[in-house]
Amino acid sequence: MHTSTDGALPLLRLMHLVSPGLPVGGFTYSQGIEWAVETGWIRDADDLERWMADQIGSSLRYLDIPLLVRMQAAALDRDQAALAGWVDRLLAGRETAELRREESDRGRALADLLVAWGLEDALGWKPQLARSQAAGFAFAAASWRIEPSEAATGYAWSWLENLVLAGIKLVPLGQTRGQQTLARLATLIPSTVAVALGVADEEIGASTPALAIASSAHETQYTRLFRS
Repeated sequence: MHTSTDGALPLLRLMHLVSPGLPVGGFTYSQGIEWAVETGWIRDADDLERWMADQIGSSLRYLDIPLLVRMQAAALDRDQAALAGWVDRLLAGRETAELRREESDRGRALADLLVAWGLEDALGWKPQLARSQAAGFAFAAASWRIEPSEAATGYAWSWLENLVLAGIKLVPLGQTRGQQTLARLATLIPSTVAVALGVADEEIGASTPALAIASSAHETQYTRLFRS
């Protein structure tokens, strides 16, 4: 019996994109968790879960994912101007120099990788893709014909896994407790993606004051494991 494998390829490509082994440096950032632990805002697994759930329900739902799907649509339409506009919007939503630098540093690394993979037009689009890792993710998802909802789910999972693993190191948490936290938080992703896909242009935006304070303070934290 002949079985087609073509349908499995987008899923495999998405797994590649969200893999913690992808060399874009996500594991080197804590997005303020390191300072939040030092100052006592995050003391245990319950605190970490609340910290992450708040961001899932705000910035991920109303900023990151809505802009990601628009970037993917721009890439599908081969509209660099539209992509640039959405990247501008995302960078404006990054509330600290640290968060903006992370976005661009990881963007440059992913843009280099997309060119190395030989994705069509990646070299010509590189100046825009290098500004934001979300843009590179969206471009790859468009190139590989990954469904926008699946790309958004994978993007959210990758973000969540990286930061929970940072929390496991910093709080610190045992691996089992950390994985329990990750499993519970993962249940929030499907509904978050569903809402995010329906967010209108004028509704895009989020404010996360605690994250902004923690990220700003982390830039000058005396001892750090994670990059600023």
